Amino acid sequence: MTTTNRETIALVGCVKSKRMGTHAARDLYTSALFSKRVAHVEAAGLRWWVLSAKYGLVAPGERIPSYDQTLNAMSTREREAWGARVVDQLRAAIGDLVGITFEIHAGARYVDAIGIRLRDAGASIEVPTAGLGLGKQLAWYGQRVGGRP
Repeated sequence: MTTTNRETIALVGCVKSKRMGTHAARDLYTSALFSKRVAHVEAAGLRWWVLSAKYGLVAPGERIPSYDQTLNAMSTREREAWGARVVDQLRAAIGDLVGITFEIHAGARYVDAIGIRLRDAGASIEVPTAGLGLGKQLAWYGQRVGGRP
Protein backbone atom coordinates (compact mmCIF):
# COMPACT_ATOMS: atom_id res chain seq x y z
CA MET A 1 0.00 0.00 0.00
CA THR A 2 1.32 3.44 -0.85
CA THR A 3 0.45 6.39 1.33
CA THR A 4 -0.15 9.54 -0.68
CA ASN A 5 -1.53 11.88 1.96
CA ARG A 6 0.42 13.88 4.49
CA GLU A 7 -0.50 11.70 7.45
CA THR A 8 1.08 12.04 10.88
CA ILE A 9 2.04 8.79 12.57
CA ALA A 10 3.27 8.50 16.15
CA LEU A 11 6.13 6.30 17.30
CA VAL A 12 6.23 5.68 21.06
CA GLY A 13 9.45 4.48 22.63
CA CYS A 14 9.49 1.51 24.95
CA VAL A 15 10.56 1.87 28.57
CA LYS A 16 12.43 -0.28 31.07
CA SER A 17 9.51 -1.09 33.39
CA LYS A 18 7.40 -3.93 32.04
CA ARG A 19 4.85 -6.47 33.21
CA MET A 20 6.10 -10.04 33.29
CA GLY A 21 4.72 -12.47 30.73
CA THR A 22 3.29 -11.90 27.26
CA HIS A 23 1.00 -8.93 26.69
CA ALA A 24 -0.22 -6.58 23.99
CA ALA A 25 2.56 -4.04 23.48
CA ARG A 26 0.32 -1.20 24.68
CA ASP A 27 -0.15 -3.06 28.00
CA LEU A 28 3.38 -4.43 28.47
CA TYR A 29 5.10 -1.20 29.51
CA THR A 30 4.13 0.09 32.94
CA SER A 31 5.79 3.49 33.46
CA ALA A 32 3.90 6.75 33.88
CA LEU A 33 5.86 8.18 30.95
CA PHE A 34 4.78 5.42 28.57
CA SER A 35 1.16 5.70 29.73
CA LYS A 36 1.15 9.46 29.18
CA ARG A 37 2.77 9.12 25.76
CA VAL A 38 0.07 6.65 24.72
CA ALA A 39 -2.71 8.83 26.16
CA HIS A 40 -1.37 11.79 24.17
CA VAL A 41 -1.10 10.05 20.80
CA GLU A 42 -4.49 8.40 21.21
CA ALA A 43 -6.16 11.67 22.26
CA ALA A 44 -4.63 13.24 19.14
CA GLY A 45 -6.21 10.46 17.06
CA LEU A 46 -2.88 9.36 15.61
CA ARG A 47 -2.08 5.95 14.24
CA TRP A 48 0.85 4.71 16.31
CA TRP A 49 3.39 1.99 16.92
CA VAL A 50 5.75 1.11 19.74
CA LEU A 51 9.50 1.33 19.18
CA SER A 52 10.79 -1.74 21.00
CA ALA A 53 14.52 -2.12 21.65
CA LYS A 54 14.15 -5.87 21.11
CA TYR A 55 11.45 -6.25 18.46
CA GLY A 56 11.75 -2.99 16.51
CA LEU A 57 8.38 -1.70 15.31
CA VAL A 58 5.45 -3.25 17.20
CA ALA A 59 1.74 -2.61 16.71
CA PRO A 60 -0.01 -1.62 19.97
CA GLY A 61 -2.15 -4.77 19.97
CA GLU A 62 0.66 -7.16 19.05
CA ARG A 63 1.39 -9.58 21.87
CA ILE A 64 5.05 -9.74 22.85
CA PRO A 65 6.87 -11.29 25.80
CA SER A 66 8.61 -9.17 28.40
CA TYR A 67 12.31 -8.57 27.75
CA ASP A 68 15.33 -6.82 29.17
CA GLN A 69 17.01 -4.97 26.33
CA THR A 70 17.65 -1.27 25.76
CA LEU A 71 19.15 0.88 23.03
CA ASN A 72 21.42 2.37 25.71
CA ALA A 73 23.17 -1.00 26.08
CA MET A 74 23.71 -1.35 22.31
CA SER A 75 26.81 -0.32 20.43
CA THR A 76 26.56 2.40 17.81
CA ARG A 77 26.62 -0.27 15.10
CA GLU A 78 23.80 -2.22 16.77
CA ARG A 79 21.68 0.94 17.12
CA GLU A 80 22.24 1.73 13.44
CA ALA A 81 21.13 -1.80 12.50
CA TRP A 82 18.10 -1.44 14.78
CA GLY A 83 17.18 1.88 13.12
CA ALA A 84 17.47 0.37 9.62
CA ARG A 85 15.27 -2.53 10.73
CA VAL A 86 12.59 -0.18 12.12
CA VAL A 87 12.46 1.88 8.93
CA ASP A 88 12.20 -1.32 6.88
CA GLN A 89 9.35 -2.45 9.16
CA LEU A 90 7.61 0.90 8.66
CA ARG A 91 7.88 0.54 4.88
CA ALA A 92 6.44 -2.97 5.11
CA ALA A 93 3.56 -1.74 7.29
CA ILE A 94 2.59 1.45 5.44
CA GLY A 95 4.45 1.59 2.13
CA ASP A 96 6.06 4.74 0.80
CA LEU A 97 7.19 7.09 3.57
CA VAL A 98 7.36 10.22 1.39
CA GLY A 99 5.31 13.06 2.86
CA ILE A 100 4.53 11.32 6.14
CA THR A 101 5.31 13.10 9.39
CA PHE A 102 6.50 10.88 12.21
CA GLU A 103 5.87 12.31 15.66
CA ILE A 104 8.42 10.53 17.81
CA HIS A 105 7.80 10.15 21.53
CA ALA A 106 11.01 8.46 22.60
CA GLY A 107 14.49 9.11 23.92
CA ALA A 108 17.29 10.63 21.89
CA ARG A 109 18.91 7.27 21.06
CA TYR A 110 15.70 6.14 19.38
CA VAL A 111 15.39 9.40 17.46
CA ASP A 112 19.04 9.30 16.42
CA ALA A 113 18.72 5.69 15.20
CA ILE A 114 15.75 6.36 12.90
CA GLY A 115 15.60 10.11 12.24
CA ILE A 116 18.11 10.38 9.39
CA ARG A 117 16.74 7.24 7.74
CA LEU A 118 13.19 8.59 7.87
CA ARG A 119 14.27 11.91 6.38
CA ASP A 120 16.26 10.11 3.67
CA ALA A 121 13.04 8.21 2.84
CA GLY A 122 11.20 11.52 2.30
CA ALA A 123 9.44 11.68 5.66
CA SER A 124 9.68 14.41 8.25
CA ILE A 125 10.03 14.01 11.98
CA GLU A 126 8.82 15.94 14.99
CA VAL A 127 10.07 15.28 18.51
CA PRO A 128 7.80 17.34 20.79
CA THR A 129 9.68 16.57 24.01
CA ALA A 130 13.25 16.77 22.67
CA GLY A 131 15.66 17.96 25.32
CA LEU A 132 13.20 17.72 28.22
CA GLY A 133 14.05 15.78 31.37
CA LEU A 134 11.67 13.16 32.72
CA GLY A 135 9.73 15.53 34.99
CA LYS A 136 9.23 18.08 32.24
CA GLN A 137 8.16 15.37 29.81
CA LEU A 138 5.56 14.10 32.27
CA ALA A 139 4.30 17.66 32.73
CA TRP A 140 4.21 18.25 28.94
CA TYR A 141 2.07 15.14 28.38
CA GLY A 142 -0.07 15.87 31.43
CA GLN A 143 -0.94 19.32 30.11
CA ARG A 144 -2.02 17.88 26.77
CA VAL A 145 -4.23 15.05 27.97
CA GLY A 146 -5.95 16.91 30.79
CA GLY A 147 -4.25 14.94 33.51
CA ARG A 148 -1.87 15.97 36.21
CA PRO A 149 1.84 16.17 35.35
